[in-house]
Amino acid sequence: MSHPSGLAVNGRRVAIVAGIRTPFARAGTALKSLSAIELGRLCVAELIQRTGIDGHDIDLLVFGTVVPSVLAPNIAREVSLIPHLPKGVQSWSVSRACASANQAITDAADQILLGHADCAIAGGAESLSNVPILHSRGFSDALVAASRARTLGGRVQALSRIRPRDLVPITPAIAEPTTGETMGESAEKMAKINHIAREDQDQFALRSHRLAHAGTADGRLTAEIMPVWPPPKFEPLAADNGIREDSTIERLRELKPVFDRRYGSVTAGNSSPLTDGGAAVLLMSEEKALAMGMTPMAFIRSYAYAALDPGEQLLMAPVLAAPVALVRAGLTLQDIDLVEMHEAFASQVLSNLRGLDSDEWAARAGVRQPVGEVDRARLNVMGGSIAIGHPFGATGARITMTLANELARRGGQFGLMTVCAAGGLGFAMVIER
Repeated sequence: MSHPSGLAVNGRRVAIVAGIRTPFARAGTALKSLSAIELGRLCVAELIQRTGIDGHDIDLLVFGTVVPSVLAPNIAREVSLIPHLPKGVQSWSVSRACASANQAITDAADQILLGHADCAIAGGAESLSNVPILHSRGFSDALVAASRARTLGGRVQALSRIRPRDLVPITPAIAEPTTGETMGESAEKMAKINHIAREDQDQFALRSHRLAHAGTADGRLTAEIMPVWPPPKFEPLAADNGIREDSTIERLRELKPVFDRRYGSVTAGNSSPLTDGGAAVLLMSEEKALAMGMTPMAFIRSYAYAALDPGEQLLMAPVLAAPVALVRAGLTLQDIDLVEMHEAFASQVLSNLRGLDSDEWAARAGVRQPVGEVDRARLNVMGGSIAIGHPFGATGARITMTLANELARRGGQFGLMTVCAAGGLGFAMVIER
């Protein structure tokens, strides 16, 4: 789908017009009282108000989340039912693990390219403070049997089957259902396979915090953030609360490995934290943006998704997606001004960087030449998910607006983003100013 001026069908191009997000807060802290739906509604309402767009101009809303509410599984529809939007706005939810907001954005972009829509909102939200807690099967079976019993004796008999082990709650695991391997165990395995040293991981994590702190202090990161007043205290939160300005390499070195305590190198310090937050972007056809007097931040030039065996190197699929996105864009790494790479773990980023410069991975991606060595001076120039945080469903939209904003500030033309995701999934997109 390459085109001299970007991803286009029948001459249509998709413009990224604006973006906004909540602060990202470590799970269990400032935003713990807000559900993912509430975080999504706050973002979308703010996006509409800041851009001044009439809600009747929005054709559709696509939203991603990874741990959906059992009571309201279609987060997109719940978010779209705010007073700022008419009830007839098409809305649907998507899930592609950590690339869910990217999936939302490309879904919406595809509808615009096809001419089915001119204006869309896409993004995602996650509250990892509010994950559903499930009962055991034995407890559920006993409750169902009791509810069906016709006599008091029957109900007592059904409930008497409950054993202490049935009362242990079950929480969603951040593990692969097919392999049983957690995300952290996979990152640990990747560190060993790719010979990623502990020191390199800690230095990369320190870089993430330092750059994110600088981007917060000079207002570049906070420019994309809306303040939130969460109940019950309604104390304002206007910046990400996981960025550690006082982080030092000595402190990072002191942390114990979490997933392989004897031989491991992945720690809480060189991993992204569990996070709450929401993010949304406004997409339009180029014609619609110009007709409304909106100045596009960037255009979507190309994108690609990829997948590999989750039992192999779980978080390496961006290495398969990025070369395809670049081919579709008609570009090489030398053309790219800035790279935004989601930081699930320092070991994953460093493994991905090594993979992008590997002939073996290039062959697997079906391209002749590797993408090449990414210039660190152009990579995650305001830090990344290790410092900023990673609300699973929202990160893709955060990276999209961060990349578009920073490209504009630097006068760059092309940006590349990559996101790794559970299930062995990967995403890459090229945007153009």
